[in-house]
Amino acid sequence: MDDILEILSNDARVTPQEISKMTGKSVDEVKKAIKSYEKEGVIIKYKTLINRDLTNEPGSFVRALIEVSITPQKDVGFDHIAERIYSFEEVTSCYLVSGTYDLLLVVEGENIQTVSNFIASKLSPMENVRGTATHFLLKKYKEDGQVLKKKKEIKRLNISI
Repeated sequence: MDDILEILSNDARVTPQEISKMTGKSVDEVKKAIKSYEKEGVIIKYKTLINRDLTNEPGSFVRALIEVSITPQKDVGFDHIAERIYSFEEVTSCYLVSGTYDLLLVVEGENIQTVSNFIASKLSPMENVRGTATHFLLKKYKEDGQVLKKKKEIKRLNISI
């Protein structure tokens, strides 16, 4: 991957001036490259990774991984049904995968019932959806390469006899 993209993927707040120092390229080169990546769709979005377990509303958010088995459609394969599925607001990510299931969805909702209702009323009844398997995320340890909570150091008392 290009060194500018690598730097931005690790920290989107790095300025063109800082990238220039890190890569040896001029600030104008860096700005031009970033603008070009944005225009071409290589850079789609700048994102902040939030550890929701540490916010003041820990119980107001549920995330589930849903494996979906589908029947591909003639002439369009998996794409058409995938587009219909990822258009639902509850679906935050949609991947075509190999293995037992065809699609892997990341679905978010206010609570377990919200996600369950999405599966029961919107996803499962869809034509070409043959089956689903849902896995609710209970705890996140690492996301996008970042450890979310550092280990607490255990301070032991010195005991002498």
